[in-house]
Amino acid sequence: MDQQNGLFGFLENHVMGPMGKLAQFKVVRAITAAGMAAVPFTIVGSMFLVFSILPQAFSFWPIVADIFSASFDKFTSLYMVANYATMGSLSLYFVLSLAYELTKIYAEEEDLNMNPLNGALLSLMAFIMTVPQIIFDGGMMKAVGSLKEGAVVVDGWAMGNGVTRFGTTGIFTAIIMAIVTVLIYRTCVKRNWVIKMPEAVPEGVSRGFTALIPGFVVAFVVIFINGALVALGTDIFKVIAIPFGFVANLTNSWIGLMIIYLLTQLLWIVGIHGANIIFAFVNPIALANMAENAAGGHYAVAGEFSNMFVIAGGSGATLGLCLYIAFAAKSEQLKAIGRASVVPALFNINEPLIFGLPIIYNPALAIPFILAPMVTATIYYFVNALHLINPVIAQVPWPTPVGIGAFLGTADLRAVLVALVCAVAAFLVYFPFIRVYDKKLLKEQIQKAEVLLIGPGLTENSLEKEVLRLVVNLVSKHQILIMDGGAISLYSK
Repeated sequence: MDQQNGLFGFLENHVMGPMGKLAQFKVVRAITAAGMAAVPFTIVGSMFLVFSILPQAFSFWPIVADIFSASFDKFTSLYMVANYATMGSLSLYFVLSLAYELTKIYAEEEDLNMNPLNGALLSLMAFIMTVPQIIFDGGMMKAVGSLKEGAVVVDGWAMGNGVTRFGTTGIFTAIIMAIVTVLIYRTCVKRNWVIKMPEAVPEGVSRGFTALIPGFVVAFVVIFINGALVALGTDIFKVIAIPFGFVANLTNSWIGLMIIYLLTQLLWIVGIHGANIIFAFVNPIALANMAENAAGGHYAVAGEFSNMFVIAGGSGATLGLCLYIAFAAKSEQLKAIGRASVVPALFNINEPLIFGLPIIYNPALAIPFILAPMVTATIYYFVNALHLINPVIAQVPWPTPVGIGAFLGTADLRAVLVALVCAVAAFLVYFPFIRVYDKKLLKEQIQKAEVLLIGPGLTENSLEKEVLRLVVNLVSKHQILIMDGGAISLYSK
């Protein structure tokens, strides 16, 4: 018990405390909300991309390619517009939703007269100001121009299925510009650097003038910073890409992946939703990598890779565990929890298991809960690194069942096998631990049943062992014992 208290005490003091505080930061909460808001658009855009390359998954069946070539391929330029308008413009969705959420948080929690729509539009303006490529040449600021194949830049705007910097490459700049802009807006409001209109003025007009001074301040700040950087041979966009590029490269390593899941699972076992905190920072990188994969890259951390391969059944990769306790556990407690959790587990929802077994604060299951995702992440990482499957190129809804999500996200039938192998590997990690836990609960169940048998005028020694086993078995199968003066009557519940 001391060891148990020592372990969880350490986690509470050194993991739960700092991470709990991190989760409450306004910026972190806004980034999480922005990521969730962007999900529907990434799914819509990704599905059109999958649709366009679906014949590649059935290359062994030429008739499929022929059917697509004679029909849907003729309209690719039309329906792929949905992809360019979503995945190809994802930074715009991020800057708008993040700024809106952050402004709303400041307005509500600091009781400031900040309009979320103003915050969103000011941030959009600031982000778009960083998009054009400008150079300092001959003592003058000039917009870059290029008509080279694969590098078309018109008046500073790099093009390629839309404006290049509007895509996932601009997500990190969008995040920073949204945060900086909202902070400037907040400062202006707190210092009353706003134009206040009479109450008789319509709200829409009044809102526009309220954003006027903050708009000028934001514009001057961006122009000054970007101008200084352009004079030095770079710009805001390129500078922001440097630290985020380092973080992205770290997460795309095996060590980085292990750290991600170690921290996520440690938070879970002390009652904090680890994925909400850790993946708030991972998801922007995963979305950017997914776009790179669609363009020929092979990144492991991309799209919904986690639910596709690593955590089948939910956080901790508990699908196999759930099926085992539902149909093979001996103790009634595990059977009941398992059977109640099977359907949610198929859709990667496992809160009934996490809080029902329980897994949190349970030293009997904490170790496999931490190790299982690390094992499955390792399998997925090296399978991807060896190019044994196609990379993740499409976003799928996270509740998509195991195997199906892997296929839709990669358009590769081999990915289905890898997802199933990962699910089995996770169960093998759990198996020895859940057997011991099941035996422990079964023993406790039998002991409780035996206590029921020892009534007035009746002792355990007065019964034959075989009769005792029979009665205990009946008790464990939901029978009720009525004992009166040594007589036993059985009634079904």
